Amino acid sequence: MTSRRALLQTALGGIVFGGTSVISELARAGLPQGTTDSERLEALPGKRPLLKRAYRPPNFESPPSAFGTILTPNDQFFVRWHLMNIPEIDAADWRLTVDGEAATHELSFSLDQLRRDFEPAEVVAVCQCSGNRRGLSDPHVPGVQWGYGAMGNARWRGARLRDVLAKAGLAKDALEIAFDGADGPPLETTPDFQKSIPVWKAMDENTLIAYEMNGEPLPHWNGHPARIVVPGWTATYWMKKVTSIRVLNKPLQNFWMTTAYRIPKGKFPQVDRFVSQESEATTPITEMVVNSLITHPADGQRVPAAAMVVVTGLAWDGGYGIRHVEVSVDEGRSWQTAELGTNLGRYSFRPWQYAFRPRAKGRIVVMARATNAQGTTQVDELIFNGPGYHNNVVQRIVVEAA
Repeated sequence: MTSRRALLQTALGGIVFGGTSVISELARAGLPQGTTDSERLEALPGKRPLLKRAYRPPNFESPPSAFGTILTPNDQFFVRWHLMNIPEIDAADWRLTVDGEAATHELSFSLDQLRRDFEPAEVVAVCQCSGNRRGLSDPHVPGVQWGYGAMGNARWRGARLRDVLAKAGLAKDALEIAFDGADGPPLETTPDFQKSIPVWKAMDENTLIAYEMNGEPLPHWNGHPARIVVPGWTATYWMKKVTSIRVLNKPLQNFWMTTAYRIPKGKFPQVDRFVSQESEATTPITEMVVNSLITHPADGQRVPAAAMVVVTGLAWDGGYGIRHVEVSVDEGRSWQTAELGTNLGRYSFRPWQYAFRPRAKGRIVVMARATNAQGTTQVDELIFNGPGYHNNVVQRIVVEAA
């Protein structure tokens, strides 16, 4: 196993630098000036160039080109870490322990055992950082100033978490399932990144201990050799390089649960509640809100005035499914229904497209909004909150018909 310090030095030393001129307006529109001034396309080892948001720990955003297909390529998938000591783990050396006060047995699995002893399962699901689009908050808030690309969609394959828990045995008072990963804090005073989910979510058939991503072993930066996949919920629960699973009979108490990743209670249309972690004023962020992204044309692009313009994009939510997507080409005065594309499941990106012919030359404002199967639609104005979570404001781009 390579040391954490050595790997970090190797990774940062191996970054490939690129110019800011190739960064699309889609990635930086609305971001703070300081963020856009320092924004560069840079490549971590094993990755194509991504949008650098931070080095220590490494936080890199997928560029617009990553969203031209339903499945986000592994080498363009965004990178998000909370702690800077990130070991490179040999799959043959990896072990996963399962224990806890509400577990009947203490178990340990190698990767080969996880593959061999449990029926494999697959799910196509969006992995999205809770703070995706935080950089668009107005007024701006502290934290990684993500644009539109702190997310990706992949086909995840692994063992069902519930099958592993069944082998360990759950006591009647089991309340939460806690995870820890191999990454570590640089200082003893820095809280280790540990998270938990309620037992009922852990027992969902789609919650996985994944070891493959889009048909390949997980990349190092995305959690190799194994990570937790919690479809529909934001990525804070998707523990990378998972090494420990604990069955708890009381709520997990640490900085990452009781202070971070919380939203004002009742402010968002949240169905999946994490009741054991709620306080009087706040609740843990859980499911993703309904959202969409225009992938073509790009903001500021020139389009032919005498030809059909095809607007394409992606829509997603917390797993209820996309009912429809609407597009406006007149600054929101009227809306038309877009055509939905391939359906890879309720947790996946859903592609869509809409074609129109410009009525005249000049500036055209294109907008898109998604509605999910519950009837919830993207918002026109930001639901402001201090951490900058759940930004699903209807997107606007401007093209020039010429």
